[in-house]
Amino acid sequence: VIRPEPCGACGSRIRFGKAAIKCRQCQLLLHPKCQEQCPSPCALQPCRHAWPSEGVLADFAPATPPLVPALVVQCVTEVETRGLMEVGLYRVSGAEQLVREWKRRLLRAGGALPALSSVADIHVVCGVLKDFLRGLKEPLVTFSLHPAFLRAADIPDDAACGTALRHMVSKLPPANRDTLAFLMLHLLRVSHSPDCKMDVLNLSRVFGPTLVGHSSANPTPLAIMEDTPRQCKVVARLLSLPPNFWRGFLGTEQENLVPM
Repeated sequence: VIRPEPCGACGSRIRFGKAAIKCRQCQLLLHPKCQEQCPSPCALQPCRHAWPSEGVLADFAPATPPLVPALVVQCVTEVETRGLMEVGLYRVSGAEQLVREWKRRLLRAGGALPALSSVADIHVVCGVLKDFLRGLKEPLVTFSLHPAFLRAADIPDDAACGTALRHMVSKLPPANRDTLAFLMLHLLRVSHSPDCKMDVLNLSRVFGPTLVGHSSANPTPLAIMEDTPRQCKVVARLLSLPPNFWRGFLGTEQENLVPM
């Protein structure tokens, strides 16, 4: 091994200079001692291209709806499987080195994602999801619709605000809209977990800058200062919309996406 990588079976790193076993067909890398844990036999997979290191959300989305990137689905599924009893979910940071390593590994894998069950710290999985969303070339609400989302969230009347936000969500690119719907349903489930102690306000503070961002890739210091409280307001208002609104975008396929 020249560049240390996680073992595909146990998840711990195979260090520089150590021997490893790699499958010729699927490129799975293992410690020699973990060979017996390898899924066998390995079927030859069609060639899968790695995802780009950066791009807009549509660059990572599948070809058929719902247009939610597999990386987002896998992270959310793992968090909901074993993270809904963790205090401070999404607020507590995972080890930065592990977050970077697993994000790189998932992006390089493309559609054939390695299992996240071997990541011992669920906060690392949360960090991978947040880092992926932060690393997009534009936020989920897009640069062009950003001002309109801020204006809609500022409407004081709740009913009028909800109507305006629904309209803005429907104008998003399909991949952005479907992924936003998927994430909103996930964050609502997190907010309803008493163990997490992450209510809508806490979650909106964490995800406001990530999901709403700014109206350009290079905002001025003044724009950053003015946008920050409004970003959180947008996410809080979006989380106040009824779950059935969000489920409508995921369609009949949502049972294959959204953990129950």
